[in-house]
Amino acid sequence: MAYDFDLFVIGAGSGGVRAARFAAGFGAKVAVAESRYLGGTCVNVGCVPKKLLVYGAHVADELEQAAGFGWTLEEGHFDWGTLIANKNREIERLNGIYRNLLVNSRVTLLQGHARITGANEVEVDGQRFSAEHILIATGGWPQVPDIPGKELAITSNEAFYLKDLPRRVLVVGGGYIAVEFAGIFQGLGADTTLLYRGDLFLRGFDGSVRTHLKEELEKRGLNLQFNADIQRIDKLDDGSLKATLKDGRELVADCVFYATGRRPMLDNLGLENTGVELDARGFIRVDEQYQTTAPSILAVGDVIGRVQLTPVALAEGMAVARRLFKPEQYRPVDYQNIPTAVFSQPPIGTVGLTEEQALEAGHKVQIFESRFRAMKLTLTDIQEKTLMKLVVDAETDKVLGCHMVGPDAGEIIQGLGIALKAGATKQQFDETIGVHPTAAEEFVTMRTVTR
Repeated sequence: MAYDFDLFVIGAGSGGVRAARFAAGFGAKVAVAESRYLGGTCVNVGCVPKKLLVYGAHVADELEQAAGFGWTLEEGHFDWGTLIANKNREIERLNGIYRNLLVNSRVTLLQGHARITGANEVEVDGQRFSAEHILIATGGWPQVPDIPGKELAITSNEAFYLKDLPRRVLVVGGGYIAVEFAGIFQGLGADTTLLYRGDLFLRGFDGSVRTHLKEELEKRGLNLQFNADIQRIDKLDDGSLKATLKDGRELVADCVFYATGRRPMLDNLGLENTGVELDARGFIRVDEQYQTTAPSILAVGDVIGRVQLTPVALAEGMAVARRLFKPEQYRPVDYQNIPTAVFSQPPIGTVGLTEEQALEAGHKVQIFESRFRAMKLTLTDIQEKTLMKLVVDAETDKVLGCHMVGPDAGEIIQGLGIALKAGATKQQFDETIGVHPTAAEEFVTMRTVTR
């Protein structure tokens, strides 16, 4: 049967665009449908604008440290509107780049809502197209718990477009998005409280990292409230919001920001017209080759609920394009040793196993930890400390995990990710000459086993 397209991609985010571009480069006839914005969550309401706001919040640190290096500065003034306008301009530029990437790759771009109407058929704003393969790459969407007053809360989607910086912010959640936005709001001058229903945030991260970050955030004055959850939100006469907690306490703020999870974006996608099944969490069920339970339909990225990171979606999109249209170049995505950064303040960089994961996997481990005050801070009164940690297999000497909390953690951990991918041992770390004077050299100078 002749189809209109060899591959029809629904969603122009990271995974969808990567799959479309490379499939077209391999000679396939490809279409992409997108109903919102080119670039997906990452470019528009995720990694990119968030990092720009993090940069903005870090300026306060630089101003505070300046006096120690002899700079006398007039009292600074921050303007939220300027930051958001500049951010918007950059996002528009990136939207254009994504458009050009697709068009220059000879991909047909359809800007409208796509709905699957059959195993090999997609409808976009009333127009139907046939395709041999359909790839779902629609990403995720933030969700707010179903509590009274939930409509008064915002999520990361709305936070990037607030007209004014709220004076008082309640951030609800214990994942990396909650921690990052708490740092952004506080760093830009808002009185910020982070509420989390558990004992300690960042579940799944190394225990030393979690504890160290908690201590550093408290030093910065961030109000951390654990084992706390909101029961309802009410709007007061003066326009502020009252959050009533499950323990009966009441907190008043100008903004309640929720980062308590994301769901797969499957709204009006037409899955009922297919044999596509969902898993127990509501994500699209796929096999190791991103094949759904419908033979002609595949899915990648956040919508399948595996590792919800932009570079992972890119790798999955690439894998699909190669398997379908360039099988001699196909190789599966390796989900082991994925470097990850959390742009908290201070930031986290991590790759490999946590101490807890290594022990659970049966490894006999040696732990190397170092906490120190960064050289840059020695001429200031700031007492922030950096944490570096190595998890080593005591029997093979293989480095199982690298973890860091401190300036430039994300930049440093990328190189260590290559080392772990190559199977580096602690002896090889020890025999590597450090770059002096840097914080990064501590990773190759830790000699004493902490425990």
